[in-house]
Amino acid sequence: MPDKSDPKVKGPASYFPSIEKKYGQPIAHWIKLVEARTAETHMARVKWLKDAHGLGHGHANAIVAYVMAKQN
Repeated sequence: MPDKSDPKVKGPASYFPSIEKKYGQPIAHWIKLVEARTAETHMARVKWLKDAHGLGHGHANAIVAYVMAKQN
């Protein structure tokens, strides 16, 4: 039976463990990179993560969505 005191992580943060495992960097690394690109739109940041760092679309989108939700 699941432990009620440990709620399941939902939303973009649910991707964080697999992002860390697949790309070998802590999530704080990716968040810091995205936070620095404040002048860009959501999709421009996603494209940059994909093109410059080789992240998959879902992983890049999750990081950007998380960062942008914190900034608003």
